[in-house]
Amino acid sequence: MTDLLASLHSPAELRALSRPELRRVADELRACVLENVSRTGGHLSSNLGTVELTIALHYVFDTPNDRIVWDVGHQTYPHKILTGRREAMPTLRQWQGLSGFPKRDESPYDTFGTAHSSTSISAALGMALASKVKGEKRHAIAVIGDGAMTAGEAFEALNNAGVYDDLPFLVVLNDNDMSISPPVGALNQYLTRLMSGQFYSAGKESVRNLLRNAPAPMRELAHKLEEHAKAIVSPTGTMFEEFGFNYLGPIDGHDLDALIPALENIKALKGPQFLHVVTRKGRGYKLAEADPVLYHGPGKFNPSEGIRPAAPGTVSAKTYTQVFGEWLCDAAAADKRVVGVTPAMREGSGLVEFEKRFPERYYDVGIAEQHAVTFAGGLATEGLRPVVAIYSTFLQRGYDQLIHDVALQNLPVLFAIDRGGLVGADGATHAGAYDIAYLRCIPNMVVMAPADENECRQMLQTALGIDGPSAVRYPRGTGPGVKTEAGLSTLPVGRAQVRRQSAAPAGKRVAILAFGSMVALAEQVADAFDASVVNMRFVKPLDEATVLEMARTHDLVVTLEEASVMGGAGTACVEALNANGVLVPVLQLGLPDTYIDQGTPAQQLASVGLDVPGVTASIRRAMAERLGGSVEAV
Repeated sequence: MTDLLASLHSPAELRALSRPELRRVADELRACVLENVSRTGGHLSSNLGTVELTIALHYVFDTPNDRIVWDVGHQTYPHKILTGRREAMPTLRQWQGLSGFPKRDESPYDTFGTAHSSTSISAALGMALASKVKGEKRHAIAVIGDGAMTAGEAFEALNNAGVYDDLPFLVVLNDNDMSISPPVGALNQYLTRLMSGQFYSAGKESVRNLLRNAPAPMRELAHKLEEHAKAIVSPTGTMFEEFGFNYLGPIDGHDLDALIPALENIKALKGPQFLHVVTRKGRGYKLAEADPVLYHGPGKFNPSEGIRPAAPGTVSAKTYTQVFGEWLCDAAAADKRVVGVTPAMREGSGLVEFEKRFPERYYDVGIAEQHAVTFAGGLATEGLRPVVAIYSTFLQRGYDQLIHDVALQNLPVLFAIDRGGLVGADGATHAGAYDIAYLRCIPNMVVMAPADENECRQMLQTALGIDGPSAVRYPRGTGPGVKTEAGLSTLPVGRAQVRRQSAAPAGKRVAILAFGSMVALAEQVADAFDASVVNMRFVKPLDEATVLEMARTHDLVVTLEEASVMGGAGTACVEALNANGVLVPVLQLGLPDTYIDQGTPAQQLASVGLDVPGVTASIRRAMAERLGGSVEAV
């Protein structure tokens, strides 16, 4: 039997296949996803669950002329394979390879870049209305998972879209954990086909026209009868009907014989349509079906064996996430005011053990970062000590709430900010590049960045004792390997740590002021110049006394951070020098004004000169340019 998938290079070729051939493609597509993710790592469960839905959408709609926007985007591997990128899949999430998310400059089929949740309906609505303004006929489709429906932006977009009753606009709800509506039987699928058909739509419109001049009680009765009829099929549907959508479903998202007719009927209808499909995460791979969370975003593994636990006795270095999780449990045991808040990131943020030990003090608010921040503010007003565990890239989504609802009121909310800096295979969309810059400008905010694991624990405890908003920002993965001490010790607020003093002769004295993860790199680089190294610890309040002392006793000051150099910690040092009238050459090193694509963290850092060779070369050039002499002589 021939490999059908290998013969497909675009959705146009997919549309020439018969229904039995499409089912073969689904099997081959699922196998292709599993094979590639097991070799590169990536998102697995969600992609195995969207195979048939992806096939049906590309089969029915004229992509890329019709626009499909995939919410969150980590479920688009089948989409990438069907749109001409199958042979590039071995480079998935690799340096200079395929992105793990839709990316507009990667393919015309990737109509909108997504990686954060709940944006698809807004973007697709914008596309639909733009097409109308330009006089172009095309459909716009938003595919959104039910987890993303917990965020306010999705409902804001639904509310906006419902008023455009002539727009060819479709929202597909991919209900992938049975949390919304379970009925997907034959009767339900028949009713969905009936209600998505043109006969039903025309009849519905005729009745509306007939009742337009009828007495109000008769119109109300007809409306209620329709609502009750749909409620029999799905109790959820009436909510979306109230937004102005024609609700259809739920139907089996793995049944092409149900999906394709429903989508073909919808394609002929006018106005906003809402199709509810039920899928199963991990579909077709028993291990992922049994534990979709474990297989949500695995690293490399053997598909025949699955993800295997570490061998007994294996000791692995602690990640910063683990350090945080252990500290939070210890802090909660010592202080009954401590509560944990997360926007749907229990596993990723290290809160699994905390939830087990303190379920009554654990709050998962869903994918709702704005709500999470303000909710934490409310907890703080009543004397609790909320700790918001959140990724740096997602805290951006709650920035107004951070300012208006927490910092302005000087509320004691601790933000434990994971994934500060570059994050490797998830690329630019998930990088925590901007947190230092956007946090340090907020009044009342205390901002810390630990150099190692034990310092991270100490900073978290220090932040817990601050009577105002604070943030501890730590990187993804492991640190230098420093053992964490028992107990709940703290650090003096606003005090840096001088780790090494230069003994270089006058005219060649270099001071490296390093923040967070860059302290270890600074110590490696320092040997080449006999440079002083300062672990700055606090971005705000900055230890200005130490900054000024280093500037007055050294010939070149280097600031080093794994964050945006524009407006970052180095800028804070320069501001302090300017405010005190201290003139000294300063070299600011950090993440440049660009987006850094996926790769290993080492590859990403090297690409922007934040590794030992890169930083060494930058300092040599700066010494030659600013202190005189040639690079070779330095």
